[in-house]
Amino acid sequence: MADTIKLAVIVGSTRRGRFAPVVAGWFADLAAQRADLTVDVLDLADLGLPDTLPAHGEAPPPEVVRLSPRLAAADAFTVVTPEYNHSFPAPLKSAIDWHGSEWHAKPVAFVSYGGLSGGLRAVEQLRQVFAELHAVTVRDTVSFHGAWSRFDEEGNPLDRAEVDKAATTVLDRLVWWGTALKEARAKRPYGA
Repeated sequence: MADTIKLAVIVGSTRRGRFAPVVAGWFADLAAQRADLTVDVLDLADLGLPDTLPAHGEAPPPEVVRLSPRLAAADAFTVVTPEYNHSFPAPLKSAIDWHGSEWHAKPVAFVSYGGLSGGLRAVEQLRQVFAELHAVTVRDTVSFHGAWSRFDEEGNPLDRAEVDKAATTVLDRLVWWGTALKEARAKRPYGA
């Protein structure tokens, strides 16, 4: 459909034994049920991005080159992130930093998880990073405090009605911003 928003769901943790696929799987499945969205899940653990950035003027490695068109094609993003040491994972920062114009004038929402803070400190830092990249962050978030005890063995949230409602609000906001910014970019290309 021409009027659908292409949503990239970025799985931000690459640690062994990570919980990110459970949280991202639930969110991506919920998003995929909508007629106004197409979903592309970008799991950083599967992409093999390098940890270090190239020297100025140096060509990016093939792993980055393969990811770039998927980010560029997205109209909106959802970053699924844990909180590590009061911040977000280093591989997520590396994936963000390898790209620039792919983020410009596009909305970014967050689904976070962790212990007591539910990953919200990571989200607040990511808002600053994405602002620098000329992206628009969505105010609403989904946050799982004590996430490991909030999902059943099949990867479904135990309080499904509550979290699905919160996720639907986030997705509604992404569709609104994604549509508005997509139309604006088509009328007048964004120059950062």
